[in-house]
Amino acid sequence: MPAQTATTSTFQAEVLQNELPVLVDFWAPWCPPCRVVGPILDQIAQEQAGNLKIVKVNVDENPELAQRYVVSSIPAFRIFNNGDVVGSFVGAMPKDAFEDRLAPYIAR
Repeated sequence: MPAQTATTSTFQAEVLQNELPVLVDFWAPWCPPCRVVGPILDQIAQEQAGNLKIVKVNVDENPELAQRYVVSSIPAFRIFNNGDVVGSFVGAMPKDAFEDRLAPYIAR
């Protein structure tokens, strides 16, 4: 299953109340690096189904979420566990770098 989309109205259920660790990708369609990481995140979402959830938030359509989580440049990533931000990083990177960043948070 590819990364899912969350909006202001679904963020609580999709991210904050999720039992799995959740990687939130704050992105926009006009952002070339964001488009580059999209397929990488979809692949990780499929490989880690049941261990990690990946959710995409379009910052143009959900500016209040970007503001709440202090997103000043994109792509920006926040890792949530039990409703709290437990990790954060910014910028496009190859798949192995994402996996290295996510490894400490993935449910096993």
